[in-house]
Amino acid sequence: MTSAAVVGSGPNGLAAAITLARAGVEVTVLEANDTPGGGTRSVEATLPGLLHDECSGFHPLAVDTAFSRVAGLEASGLEWAWPTVQYSHPLDGGRGAAVVRSVAETAAGLGADEGSYRHLFGALDDRFDAIAVEFLQPVLHVPRHPFALARFGAYSLLPAGTLARRFVTPEARALWAGVAAHAFRPFTAPLSSAIGLALGTAAHHAGWPVAVGGSRAISDAMIRVLERFGGRIETGVRVASLDDCRRDLGADLVLLDTSPSAAVRIAGDRLPARVRCAYERYRHGPAAFQVAFAVEGGIPWTHEPSRRAGTVHVGGSFQEVAAAERDVARGRMPERPFVLLGQQYLADPGRSAGDVHPVDAYAHVPAGYTGDATEAITAQIERFAPGFRDRIRATTRRSTATIAADNHNYVGGDIVTGLNSARQLLLRPRATTNPYATGIDGVYLCSAATPPGAGAHGMCGHLAARAALAGLVSSR
Repeated sequence: MTSAAVVGSGPNGLAAAITLARAGVEVTVLEANDTPGGGTRSVEATLPGLLHDECSGFHPLAVDTAFSRVAGLEASGLEWAWPTVQYSHPLDGGRGAAVVRSVAETAAGLGADEGSYRHLFGALDDRFDAIAVEFLQPVLHVPRHPFALARFGAYSLLPAGTLARRFVTPEARALWAGVAAHAFRPFTAPLSSAIGLALGTAAHHAGWPVAVGGSRAISDAMIRVLERFGGRIETGVRVASLDDCRRDLGADLVLLDTSPSAAVRIAGDRLPARVRCAYERYRHGPAAFQVAFAVEGGIPWTHEPSRRAGTVHVGGSFQEVAAAERDVARGRMPERPFVLLGQQYLADPGRSAGDVHPVDAYAHVPAGYTGDATEAITAQIERFAPGFRDRIRATTRRSTATIAADNHNYVGGDIVTGLNSARQLLLRPRATTNPYATGIDGVYLCSAATPPGAGAHGMCGHLAARAALAGLVSSR
């Protein structure tokens, strides 16, 4: 019987393990931490009874994918819930904008930009099933839906600042800035629109759901599926070399849910020189500084729709967000950073304790930032929600160093496992038609450093496992 070792139990490692186990492979997952889950861990970070997501909190691309359809996580207990407002962007004076599932309703709230918004996102929403099939796989492939991909690709190639010129109102421009900032890139960079377009369209098509019971419910369901197919997980095991998998476990296949630099360390001299060179050149991006708040009565946003929004993009005007992202990319800490804030409890009330609610916020900061951004984050929220400070009952912060120590894939605090430069969006982690192959027979990279990139969708692991299975067939 073919056996496999999967190094790392994040969503991609677990997805790879499930895909292999379903194909009849004997699978062992090796996790360095004491608890599995990677970016889908949830903990009581502030007060007893308040459940906070440590990293990934909303999952717009995880609900309906090639992996989710075969994994059947909902049948294993995973339940999704949606906020009324998918995401919002408050501005000074109680103004702002908000995205709901309906493109028409969202557009109607944007005044003079109603037509522009409807034309952009309405056309993409109509074709999103076909578009998602194309971008949730390596870029180098023969497209099944070339016309749908062409429209999405034409917009994606643009810098976010260029696409913003479609809008004339401060509200619509800020709304676009908030979702575009998920790329952690300056708005002048080519392809800096791609991630914002994907996430913005997904908000209309599938929403931005949360996992009931915290993001850990995703990994819990994946583990139940894996065990049903005979797979197992060993925690507290740090893999130092391929020998730990091949000699000690007798694994025919090894899948690495790791950063490229960790793959170099584990593979050692077995890694072909050209692959080693590419992995060592792989670039990581800016970092996150996270603060978990326990807030009595919720956040008193002056922009009323933000009180119902699962995600709130806190950063002010388009110009302010653009300046903050430019500073971060240049290694400077902005005085007013862009803050992505999660109010997951609105969709999943069981995360709260009475009228005290968990709020998860992170600021975009330079890679390896050594300062404390807690006050900057708090001040940004207070700016748009006067009285917020008075409602805080507890806080817990996670610095870039803590984030990197808790998950070694997040080098320097980079929670998306790689810079979203044009090159790495198109050809990550290296230029090849099989981005999962390491050049070592039976050894594959399956982390978010491979296509299609970051998120709890599991598609990197699923596609890497499929590549590994295809490699088995071709070698026989």
